[in-house]
This record gives sequence, structure tokens and C-alpha cells, in this order.
Amino acid sequence: MRPITRRVRSLQRYRQVVSVLARHGFGGALEYLSVHRRLSLSKGELRPPEEPLESPAQHLRAAMEELGPTFIKLGQILSTRSDLLPEPFIEELRKLQDQVPPEPWESMCSVIEQELGRPLEEVFATIDTEPIGAASLAQVYAAELRDGTPVAVKVQRPNIREIVELDLEILHDLASLAQRTQFGELYDPETVAEDFAFTLLNELDYRREQRNAEQFRRNFADEPAVLIPQFYKEYCTERLLVMERLHGIKIDAVDALRAAGYDTRTIARIASRLIIKEVLEDGFFHADPHPGNYLMLPDGRIGVLDFGMVGVLNEDDRINLARLYIAIVRLDTHAILNVFARMGAFTRFTDRLKLARATERIINKYRGRTLKESHFTEFWNDLTELCRHYHLRLPSNLWLVGKTLAMLEGIGRELDPDYDLFEVSKPFVRQLSKTAWLPSLSLQDVVEQLDTWRYLLREMPTMLMQWLQSVERGKVPVEAQIGATQETLDRLDAMITRLSLSILVAAFIVGIALLLPATRDIPFGATLTIIGFVGATVLGVWLLISILKKKH
Repeated sequence: MRPITRRVRSLQRYRQVVSVLARHGFGGALEYLSVHRRLSLSKGELRPPEEPLESPAQHLRAAMEELGPTFIKLGQILSTRSDLLPEPFIEELRKLQDQVPPEPWESMCSVIEQELGRPLEEVFATIDTEPIGAASLAQVYAAELRDGTPVAVKVQRPNIREIVELDLEILHDLASLAQRTQFGELYDPETVAEDFAFTLLNELDYRREQRNAEQFRRNFADEPAVLIPQFYKEYCTERLLVMERLHGIKIDAVDALRAAGYDTRTIARIASRLIIKEVLEDGFFHADPHPGNYLMLPDGRIGVLDFGMVGVLNEDDRINLARLYIAIVRLDTHAILNVFARMGAFTRFTDRLKLARATERIINKYRGRTLKESHFTEFWNDLTELCRHYHLRLPSNLWLVGKTLAMLEGIGRELDPDYDLFEVSKPFVRQLSKTAWLPSLSLQDVVEQLDTWRYLLREMPTMLMQWLQSVERGKVPVEAQIGATQETLDRLDAMITRLSLSILVAAFIVGIALLLPATRDIPFGATLTIIGFVGATVLGVWLLISILKKKH
């Protein structure tokens, strides 16, 4: 149970949040959620002000800015979720600026010394007292270590974790209330709130940011055109980071890059390889991408900054992205819908027939265009509108991927008028497609797969027998009234026998396909595997013929 002081202060903050939202015209939504009852407020306190309101989207942005760091971060995350909010809200939330007046140096100096466990002079030869960056969660200072090495010092604002945790409790409570409504059934706000809390609390742990940077460094160890700054572990804590300071030009400052003599087409190519590799090859990418995180360094390398928020894609996610890419390039409506199905995007509110027709309309819009004329951002916007309108629910990390690739295309076209995101993605998509068809499996993977099939085949007769007995006893509810005659049960038994044989044949074929990569180096291994494959295929053909005969 939470301490009474925390509970009272949470209630005070809760009232403040509700008051700000109501003042910006969202009192009706709060009343719909019965928030006034929870906080013992009158309905009158949730009414909007009498003066005319600007657009609801502008008011939402203003409310987020007024409510502080947690809500600014929430607005930035929601600006990537076109499946949840209409485009006017998305555009407005993109304007949110995570810039606030700097905390006095005395307060920040105290935090730095507390984290270091020693006076500043013992670590730094110099440190500027004016921050070079001030955001809602942290401030960054330029400094030099005692050996003269230039570093950047990122320090968390005092008491910010406590503020964030309190706001997250309020957001979770609001999400729980919304979950019980039709909006909740459609958009699952509790999951959105939980994902946001997980991301934000991770961002507050700077040791995790350091580990993220180390992972990026490993991923780009063989990429000489990319520089990940060095972190000084002995000085890094949960609230403090000391890292190599990079000097360069932001990659979206096209005029400055050209004035400095850089080849902007080369920069576009390197940046593309960097970001697409993160997404499609590594499955480990920046979840808060913006041009300020990429600097063109004097030696021609691209320096990468800010590793606090990262997205993770497993192999299935990346293969599905490759499938989606191929379906889009081929303008194949059926394949696009199949990818949605593989991603588990359909909900009970999705009308698949109408969705198919709407997808076909979008596809027809792009017929006759070349790939270079078909901008990824335009197609992605059409796709997200489709998801929102037909209640598709894609994994949240895929929306971050969409934002990342849209940012890349925007910068790429500024740097190179002939830039084509689809073209630069081809090598990575081709490799993922091979992985989808011919997975690289170790012997252990093969053994685990075969063990799964062995268990399924061993237990299948028992499970089917139990099910048949339940049907015979009338314990399995069915829509139609079917008499449990002996003839019916005999036919059902024959159907299940054929089903079992079909599963057995499928298991043989899949198992042999999985074994093939692992038996290449075993004498006669490949030959025996191919013989087994042919045998299983013959058995499958025989089964198909017997089914067709029975049908006739």
C-alpha cells in the first residue's frame, strides 16, 4: 500500500491534470470516464471555458506542454501513432518541443557530485556552468576531463523520477477507466499506457542508455563510416552520463553541409545504410529519431547521438516488414492483407471485405508510377489511415519504424533529389527474404523443432480421443443439433484419421526441410534427407488421391 503522503500528493496532481485538460476543452471526455466521481468534483468543474476554443488538436498540444515532462513525452510518442489519432492531432503533436528553462547550476552541480561521490575538481579540469542543451528530463554540459579530453556531461534533473512516476500512475488510472469504454475495446489504452511507462522509465536509467550505445557500437563495428561516441563507464550512473563530445553539422543542415564541401549524395547513402541496417538487419534502432541525433563529422563519418529510447524488432517482425515491402512494390492487395494477418493485426471490429476494397483503392492510386515516384511517406500515411479506419492493431514498435523510415526519406530527398528509399532498402529486404525461405538453423534449433513435433504427434491421438468422447457425451457445445449416430461418428473418425495422416506428412516434410541445412557437412546426410523428403512427398500425394477418391 502506498504511503499516505504519496497518495495525497497524487490526488493533488490528479486534480491539476484534470483541471488543465478541462480548461482546454476535454472536460466532456473526462466526464464520460466518470473522473469527476473519482476525484469528488462537480460536473461544472469539467466544463470548458466560455471563450471560443481553438482547434481541439491545438488545445491538446497546449495541455501537454502545460502539464510538463511526462505529458510532453506522451505527446511525442502519440505523434507516431496515426492508428490512434486523426492527422490534425498528429501534425500538432509533432510540434511539441522538449525544451524548458534550464535548472540553476547549483542544483545540477549537486546532483553531479552526488552521483560521482566526489567533488567535480577530482574528475573534470573544466566544466561550463551554462548547459549546451536543456530538456525536460536532463541537461547537458560541455566539460574536459583532467587529461584534457573533451566530454559531454548529461545529468538528470533533480526529483524528476518521482514526478514522472506520479504522472504515470495518473495516466494508468485514466487508461483503466477508458479501457471499459468502446474506445478502450477499439484501441486498448491500457497497453498503450504500459508501453509508454516502460519506455519512459527505461529512458530515466542512464545505465541502460550506456548499454544501448555499446550494443550499437557492436552492431556497427564493421562500418567505418559510423561513429558511436565513447562512454566513460567509471563516471556513468543511473542519473549521470559522461561521454565523448562530438563536433559536427546536423545532417539536415543541407546548405551548411554543401558550404563545408561535403557530398550530400554520399551522406544520404551512408545515413540510409545506417538506419535501414538498424531496422531490417539488427532489429535494434533509435525509437526517437530526429536529424539532431546524426552529425556529419570533420573526418567524413556520421556521429550518432542519444541512445535513451530504442526499438527492438524480432526476426518475425523484420521478415514481416520485408514481406510488406515486397507486397507494396508488387502492388499486391492480397499479399498486404496476408502480412496484416501474420502480424495479428485484425480485431473483431475489422470488416475484412471492406478493408480489402479500401486497400485495393489505395493500390490503384499507385498503379502506373515508378518506385521513385512512389514516396514511402505517402504510402505509409495511406496505410496508417487504413489501420485507424478499419481498427487494425499493429505492434507499437512498427509505428516507430514507420516514423524512422519517413524521417529518413525526408532527409534523403533533401540531400539527394534522386533519392529512392525503396531502392536503397532492396539489399536488406533481399537478405531477409532468403531468411524467410531458408532459415539459418543450428542443430539445437532443429532438435527443438523436431521435439515440438514429436510431442504434438504423440499427444494428438489422446487429445482427439478425449474430444470425440466429449462429443459423444454431449459435453461439447455446437451450433447445429447433430444426432450422435454411429454413422456420424464413423464419418467423423475417418475425417480425423485423414487429418492425423495429413499432420504426420506435414511434420515429416517440415522436419526434413529443417534438417537439410544441418546435414550438409555430414557424410551422406543430405542424400538421406532428400530420400526422406521424396518419401514424404509420395505419401502426401497418396493421401491426396485417397481423399479425392473418397470425395467422389
